[in-house]
Amino acid sequence: MLDRFITPVIKPLLAPVVLLLDKKNVHPDQLTLVGFGFGMLAVPLLALQLWYGALFFIALNRIIDGLDGALARHQKHTSAAGGYLDICVDFLFYAAIPLGFALANPTENALAAAVLLTVFIGTGSSFLAFAIPAEKLHLPRPQFANKSFYFLNGLTEGTETIAFFVAFCLWPAYFPELAYSFAFLGAITIFTRIHGGYHTLKNHTLEKNTSVNPSQRGKST
Repeated sequence: MLDRFITPVIKPLLAPVVLLLDKKNVHPDQLTLVGFGFGMLAVPLLALQLWYGALFFIALNRIIDGLDGALARHQKHTSAAGGYLDICVDFLFYAAIPLGFALANPTENALAAAVLLTVFIGTGSSFLAFAIPAEKLHLPRPQFANKSFYFLNGLTEGTETIAFFVAFCLWPAYFPELAYSFAFLGAITIFTRIHGGYHTLKNHTLEKNTSVNPSQRGKST
């Protein structure tokens, strides 16, 4: 929900770093993998209940995630392969954070982490599944023109996810309550994405089918 407002604010802040990385001949895909590696370091730190150390690597992962796309656009290296790699490691990272909290305290956190992971599967699949026919049908995407995939808006997007990850680390004793709250919001996102995506594709198909070529009007089989 907040991504469309946060992204324009962050982009200018990343510009100097993008220029520096470009001078160092860093490839965007290399940056994506480095960011993923840093993000995964948060998992053992969470398991050891080193909350602030984990938070540092979570934040570093998200900063690098913003840089790799900006660097790709600056270098004109945007590609389907790079977008695919980015989205894959993002979802692995998102899933790993609840796992880290489950490892830290299985008795208190495991069920909440499992519920949250289930919701993550729903939110992820609901927009990735939409991206396939949306790409095929060339649907417009004005709010996410720089993304490699077609996105459906939702109540919980990247900004909200990171906000909750930060909250998990700052108040780890309340992880179950926070995770259930986030899962509830995510469930709303799943419903709205499936509902909106289904009707968008259905209406587009109906419009396409009813758009008859003028030369064919009045003809019967």
